[in-house]
Order: sequence, then structure tokens, then C-alpha cells
Amino acid sequence: MRRRPVVLLAALALGALTACSSPAPGTTPEPSATPAGFAAVTLDNCGTEVSVDAPPERVVTIKSTATEMLLALGLQDAIVGTAFSDGPVPDEYADAAANLTVLSDMVPGQEALLEVAPDFVYGGWESNFSDDGVGEREALAALGIGTYVSPAACKAAGYMPDPMTFDLLADQVREVGAIFGVPEAAEAVVADQEATLASAVPAPAGTTAVWYSSGTDTPYVGAGIGAPQMMLEAAGLTNVFADVHDTWTSAGWEQVVAADPDVIVLVDATWNTAASKIELLEANAATAELTAVREGRYLTVPFPAAEAGVRNADAVVSLTEQLAALDEG
Repeated sequence: MRRRPVVLLAALALGALTACSSPAPGTTPEPSATPAGFAAVTLDNCGTEVSVDAPPERVVTIKSTATEMLLALGLQDAIVGTAFSDGPVPDEYADAAANLTVLSDMVPGQEALLEVAPDFVYGGWESNFSDDGVGEREALAALGIGTYVSPAACKAAGYMPDPMTFDLLADQVREVGAIFGVPEAAEAVVADQEATLASAVPAPAGTTAVWYSSGTDTPYVGAGIGAPQMMLEAAGLTNVFADVHDTWTSAGWEQVVAADPDVIVLVDATWNTAASKIELLEANAATAELTAVREGRYLTVPFPAAEAGVRNADAVVSLTEQLAALDEG
């Protein structure tokens, strides 16, 4: 598989409720008739009830995890806008993503959202839905716009994965497949990911790692119950911060130095590159003496693959292959 706050005007709200099959900008289309064979879906999504009587047809995706999930399911034609991309899509999705409309580099405002007349918004984070973003989920529901948050990103007690696992990720793929009426495509994605994971050759037993995402004075690292831990474990790597009961944590450099990990996993983002992290590690007198730094034992993961989504299985294989190349070198 390598493959700002905006006040809704009464006219806008009325337009959203009376949209026709070819909606004008700023309105929300009426749902089409339920297609034959589609099973209506009602689920509890991060504490918000989501009910879908027909597959969403005009979707805005926020964050790469949401966009890439729909691309993996072959649903690019349903996407009327994307926002808050964490980086370019994988090569296998490049053609499908070529004509997608980018609404904003960050979370779009509500005016920008309504201009493309969505019937559904799929967000990668709960915080994407706020008064200074696309709007609260309840307010969007009042306009006939359904919403969904990647379950892996739920934060409330009882909803946050504890821990995040590939089984839970498979459940999410199937859930999205049900919402959009493509269960067969969802099963194909799950099977592909399972095969990809099975192909990974785990790291030698006892190989320790720190997943370094960001931070200079204080490193922000992968902790014990999130996507980084899930991927490290699948790659056979022992997370130095696995005992921290959180998805991510702010650690001290002294803790990293004391652990002296065998490898350092660097999250590579356009705004915070792996190269800049290496420069920082090599310039700091304490971290420069780490075995991984002295020997250049770095593994990299693109930012969009650092959060739970359809890239994670490939990221595991990539980590094991990078490590094997270091060991062979």
C-alpha cells in the first residue's frame, strides 16, 4: 500500500435549508434519496451522534488524515474542498488528488466552508470544529451539514483510544466506509494494510527509540498510547517513553540523554524538518554525545504519517527498512 469566527446571517441559513440539487455558493444541498443497498448509519462519534441516511456527496476534509482516508476509499469525487494539509499526498494518491480544491492552508472559516455548499465535514481533529474554525458541530448540524472526527483523535474520557491500535484503525476505516456506502472498498483497504504490516521485518529485540516530533528547549515526543507507540511497537522498536500514559508528551533532554536510544525517529514536516532537528541535536553539547546522534542513526516519518490514518502501515515498513539499511551500512 506504499502507495474565524463568522456570524451566520439569516439569509445564509435559509439558503442552506432550501438548497436545490445544483446549490448556489453559501447554501447546503438537500440530501438525495437513499440509494438502493445503502444501510443508514447512526453512531456515537467523540460524543456527538452522527446519523447518515445517504452517502455524503459534497464533503470538505480537514487535515491530511481525513483527506487521505477518502482517497484510499476511492471517494475523491465526493470531496468539494480540503484544508489544513500536513504535506503532499503519497504518490499513489497524486492523480486522484490533482483536481481537489484547497480551501485553506489552515482550518477554513465558516464563510469559506459554506461557499462550497458541503453536506458533510470530515475533520482530523476535534478542534477543527470551533467558532473560530468551520463552526461547532451542533451549529453545522442545524444547517443540515453532517460532521465526523477521526475517532483516533477523540480526547474525551471513554472516547480517546487507550491505546491506539491497528485494530482500532481498521474499525475506523470500516466506519468511514459504512458512512460513505463503500464497505467493500473499506475491507480492501483493511486487507491491504494487514498485508503491508505482515511484510514488515521487525527490528532486533531490545532496539530502543525516541519518537521526536517537535520542540527545541523541550522535545515533544511520542508517548505510550498514541499512533507513534502503535507504529513503534509494530516495527519492533521499544519506545523510551512508553510508560507515559498519553499520546504525546513533553520530555526533558536530560531524559533522552539518560535513555541514550539506539535510534531517533524524526517527524519530517515542511515547517519543522528532520534536517533542522538533526542540526539541533548535533549542535547541543549534551545530545551530540547520544549514540544515535554520533552514529547518525535517524529514522524519518513524514508528518501526515505521524497521526493515525491510512499511511501508518506503510510507515511501519519504512521504519524497519530504514533501520535495516542503517544496520547494513
